[in-house]
Amino acid sequence: MGDPAGVGPEIIINSLTEGELSGARAVVIGSADVLRRMIELGITPQANIHVIRRVSEATFAPDIINVIDEPLQAPDELVPGKVQAQAGDLAYRCIKKATELAMAGEVKAIATAPLNKEALHLAGHHYPGHTELLAALTETKDYAMVLYTEKLKVIHVSTHIALQKFLDTLNCTRVESVIHLADSFLKRVGYAKPRIAIAGVNPHAGENGLFGDEEIRVLQPSIERVKTDGVDAYGPCPPDTVFLQAYQGQYDIVVAMYHDQGHIPLKLMGFYDGVNITAGLPFIRTSADHGTAFDIAWQGKANPESMAVALKLALTIV
Repeated sequence: MGDPAGVGPEIIINSLTEGELSGARAVVIGSADVLRRMIELGITPQANIHVIRRVSEATFAPDIINVIDEPLQAPDELVPGKVQAQAGDLAYRCIKKATELAMAGEVKAIATAPLNKEALHLAGHHYPGHTELLAALTETKDYAMVLYTEKLKVIHVSTHIALQKFLDTLNCTRVESVIHLADSFLKRVGYAKPRIAIAGVNPHAGENGLFGDEEIRVLQPSIERVKTDGVDAYGPCPPDTVFLQAYQGQYDIVVAMYHDQGHIPLKLMGFYDGVNITAGLPFIRTSADHGTAFDIAWQGKANPESMAVALKLALTIV
């Protein structure tokens, strides 16, 4: 469910009651009370909330949403659109429960609605976001964030760290790991020989050292090594053009160096249909590629498209 004070509950109900996902083999981990309130307030379409204790009890039908209930500590005190500890704690418990089910083989994939990092921290769960939390819960060491649309796919060397820290810690081991994760992930979803472009760090990919030497010291050696492993890798590519080239079909995925380098082009070209995927986990994880949108939460204004695409992609990969 993600943060119950955000748009997560609304986009989940909308996704599971409309179009081809109606009756889909999906179980919601979250507050049944919040989902019922959404329906009672007329914020979402009508649906029957079917509370279950285990996945095997689910009944899949167009008018039913199966829910494994994670109750709020004080449901009457939940304020829509506000950062609050109990909402952050619920988001954490939902992820923990979903991860346990996936690791036990009871579900094949998880699709996450957005959480709020400040609320997560207020609840005492000090993780930068979903990606790092899932990695910790599964003891996964090599993982990376993928942003996925039909025409543009991006994987990140670093995400939720300061830009200076990224520059200070950039190394060949991490770059090679992410390139391999990109290759294995795309093969998993059906690409026989993925074409992987590696974006440079600096303007014009450093211009042979004129604008920085990270491309010479780190990226070029990393690219050469993965090529010897059979990876179809290209670069370092100028960051100001490589995303357009990938969008036009020249490459299948771009390895972005840091958070905004990859997020800005992806969200410009596919804000509503973008999906966030964690590559490297022992199960499939997809996510709506946007935040909790507190400013429009519980108002019937949220666009469910990204959540629906995340669910569809998880089902397709499975």
